[in-house]
Amino acid sequence: MHPCRVLFICTGNSARSILSEATLNHVGKGRFEALSAGSQPSGRVHPAALEQLAALGMSTDGLASKSWDRFAQAGAPALDIVITVCDNAANETCPVLFGPFVKSHWGLPDPAATRDAEALGEAFRKAHALIIRRVTALLQLPVETMHRDELQQALDRIATITDDEATA
Repeated sequence: MHPCRVLFICTGNSARSILSEATLNHVGKGRFEALSAGSQPSGRVHPAALEQLAALGMSTDGLASKSWDRFAQAGAPALDIVITVCDNAANETCPVLFGPFVKSHWGLPDPAATRDAEALGEAFRKAHALIIRRVTALLQLPVETMHRDELQQALDRIATITDDEATA
């Protein structure tokens, strides 16, 4: 498994999954290839997501809101890990995916749902801090040598990293 291909999925593929894709591609070069998609893609990447990534020097080239259907079609790239980042607490519908990949749910609130313009940037910084913490934990795993069950358990443990830990 080299590089380990990870698909991040959320509802609109405009914020959380985009931040996750760009972050893992930035820090996991060589070992990981990150992709993202949405169950109901918005058709655009949220400008605050692009601003957050640019502020940390992470590339935004090629980022686009797209449907997860493209990864279920014949000829789609083989996936090793699929991570949903929808927020079940907000009653978002996360897609049900079938395949030989390892699946985990790393739910987090949608910063794009923030309606207060002044709070929007902080919502994106907070969401991205949590994503960075979780991606950092993923990078520490020896995914190349882990058995499927071990990887599943490790990914599910990463999902329990909280906002408090992300900002500590």
